[in-house]
Amino acid sequence: MSSQISNERPAADQVLVDIADYALNYRIDSDLAYKTARACLIDTLGCGLEALEYPACTKLLGPIVPGRVVPNGARVPGTPYELDPVQAAFNIGAIIRWLDFNDTWLAAEWGHPSDNLGGILAVADWLSRNGTPLTMRDVLTAMIKAHEIQGCIALENSFNKVGLDHVVLVKVASTAVVCQLLGLTRDQTINAISLAWVDGQSLRTYRHAPNTGSRKSWAAGDATSRAVRLALMAKAGEMGYPSVLTAKTWGFYDVSFRGNAFKFQRPYGSYVMENVLFKISFPAEFHAQTAVECAMKLHQELAARGLDSSAIKAITVRTHEACIRIIDKKGPLANPADRDHCVQYMIAVPLIFGRLTAADYEDNVAKDPTWGPRIDTIRDRITCVEDPQFTRDYHDPEKRSIANSLRMELNDGTVLEETVEYPIGHRRRREEGLPLLVEKFKTNLCRRFPGAQQQRILDASLDPAKLDAMPVNEYVDLYVTQA
Repeated sequence: MSSQISNERPAADQVLVDIADYALNYRIDSDLAYKTARACLIDTLGCGLEALEYPACTKLLGPIVPGRVVPNGARVPGTPYELDPVQAAFNIGAIIRWLDFNDTWLAAEWGHPSDNLGGILAVADWLSRNGTPLTMRDVLTAMIKAHEIQGCIALENSFNKVGLDHVVLVKVASTAVVCQLLGLTRDQTINAISLAWVDGQSLRTYRHAPNTGSRKSWAAGDATSRAVRLALMAKAGEMGYPSVLTAKTWGFYDVSFRGNAFKFQRPYGSYVMENVLFKISFPAEFHAQTAVECAMKLHQELAARGLDSSAIKAITVRTHEACIRIIDKKGPLANPADRDHCVQYMIAVPLIFGRLTAADYEDNVAKDPTWGPRIDTIRDRITCVEDPQFTRDYHDPEKRSIANSLRMELNDGTVLEETVEYPIGHRRRREEGLPLLVEKFKTNLCRRFPGAQQQRILDASLDPAKLDAMPVNEYVDLYVTQA
């Protein structure tokens, strides 16, 4: 028995064409998108500066060959490194994501669109140092487009449900906008995007029990650096695979998406950047942000009554389905990556201490002989249940809430309850959040730079006209440190 398969080269899948045409040709005319992108830029770089305090992160940074310096290479903010753009993209992407404190997009798929800044900034800086003048306005435009590509695909298509990690969308979005920065043709850009889809994609193994681990902190750096490599290959003339998504048996849909084609809710524009979520108050997985805010309020109520966490008998968390699926976790927690994806841990710490910082996920807190057992005791008293309305509101494009409600029963029978529907980084609380985001940035600058250097960065970053016009290499140079 035999079958005849046509070897006629098909036209490129429409999904590839739409991404390429948007990345190369779409004009962003939204003042709100650019205003939000400027906030996203400083917040993302600030998160990277904080990550440089953690040896588990810094051990992965620098050139692949120790001591290698690339003349006129891309610089890695907060470090002395001068690298080729592929390795620089990995470095920048890794520090951005290490502490899970940068922006978030929640839909059928979730993720962190600012992860794309790794590839964008590395390539724009490298080009600016080598005869292709680019300004920070070009970086902001690329950020808006990368956010849009990643976020619009995520709206209706769940990669986590087929076991794939959301960083596949970082790779695809970064590839598209990096192609535009590099000056690739339309055909070359379509080729590069097809290469991103045909790549082996990361499993979510490292985000879930019993294997949760630190790869989740550098997976986006890996994805955005891979995007730069694929774009450079396409620029050199490497061929693409036009039906990479739709090819029967061998395409992405059949191999990795259970035979389903992608669905789209809206055309590409600037919607995602305008509505992106900022993590401002807590370095917590975003589905837990409002739960942590509730816990902070309950901690204050306990203190007002002259009580502490030992007075807690039980806590019921009403939440949305995604929270239960991703971060509702019982049993031992093996490492910081495990703890910052456990909603019970992220509630217990603020109930006890009245705070939640990146350092609270480390062993010196979680395994402290006094505090560790108290955290685990509170964790054991927390039960999560789905509230169907919270789940509906989570998916509603007009709301996109991330609601959590904590009902706390005390040993004396008293019941205290707090509900927060929108976290402080939500668009509906944007004006409340932006001043706090700037303060967060200032705090992170203090971690790495002397006062005069901090001020130069602030002067450039907080003046929209000055930032937009600034050559990329001059802006990045503000963040350079000595060895």
